[in-house]
Amino acid sequence: MKRIATAAVCAAAALLTVSLSGCSDGSANSASGSASSGGSSSSSGGSSSGGYGDGSPTPSATPAAATVATKSAGNLGTILVDAKGRTLYLFLADKSTKSTCTGACAQAWPPLLTSGAPKTGSGAKKNLLSTSKRSGGKKQVTYNGHPLYFYAGDSKPGQTTGQGLNQFGALWYVVNPAGSKVTK
Repeated sequence: MKRIATAAVCAAAALLTVSLSGCSDGSANSASGSASSGGSSSSSGGSSSGGYGDGSPTPSATPAAATVATKSAGNLGTILVDAKGRTLYLFLADKSTKSTCTGACAQAWPPLLTSGAPKTGSGAKKNLLSTSKRSGGKKQVTYNGHPLYFYAGDSKPGQTTGQGLNQFGALWYVVNPAGSKVTK
């Protein structure tokens, strides 16, 4: 039942994002990924006012340097988060550093983007942090070779509602500081 509700939230978030980007004043780039100012999250569209907790599904402006840090997530252990504490995920369909999540997938699972070199926060390992170019030319942050994503169904920092979901052809998992999926 929880997965059905989570899928419904995800679908609603994607529809809201699509409808908002269709009504954009042109200040937000609705065709390709973007990330929140302040350095840490991303979206593949959405409102220019974006941000978790303000009613919008995803943040909106690409940061100069995204930050990857760690945070304790209860029974999942220590996991990767952005500078604002938002959970980061990997997608098992990604078999290399190149993302396979585009279109509707990137609406539900916004990539962590950066316009500069990504930074490590507390607990993250600098030698595992890198970037990969997305199909639209934007830089997505990778960790241990995995492109990193947010989940639109996580409405506030610390939530992990995307953990273990099977969407867009594969499973999604939070990532531990060693850069491996957490399957708990």
